Amino acid sequence: MPRRLSALTRSTARPEGGGRALGGTHAAPYRQWPLLAVCAAVLVGLLVTVGTFRAGLLIVGGAMLGGAVLRWCLPEVGMLAVRSRFTDVATYGVLGAGIVLLAMMAQPSPWLTVPFLEDVVRFSVR
Repeated sequence: MPRRLSALTRSTARPEGGGRALGGTHAAPYRQWPLLAVCAAVLVGLLVTVGTFRAGLLIVGGAMLGGAVLRWCLPEVGMLAVRSRFTDVATYGVLGAGIVLLAMMAQPSPWLTVPFLEDVVRFSVR
């Protein structure tokens, strides 16, 4: 049975900024340095989490925020580009900020307290 092509989509295009971060004369890992930098920072954060939970998660969140900054500032970021620039920056930024805020609010002895959250929990759970 022949494969039917979509009536709307004829081909797939690389996302805006999805080109190589370095030219084709460099080896493949060097061309994808933005993605490798973010992945390496997340890996370091996960390894630190084994010893110190909060510090490790702050590193992971910072890596995601760093990915948002790289995606925003650099014209070409290789495979770090998934969708449009706006969508990538918003996704990396929201995830990174959420991880950092949750790590700062983690018990015991949170570094950040949000007063209205205690009222919400008291109203909904207790």
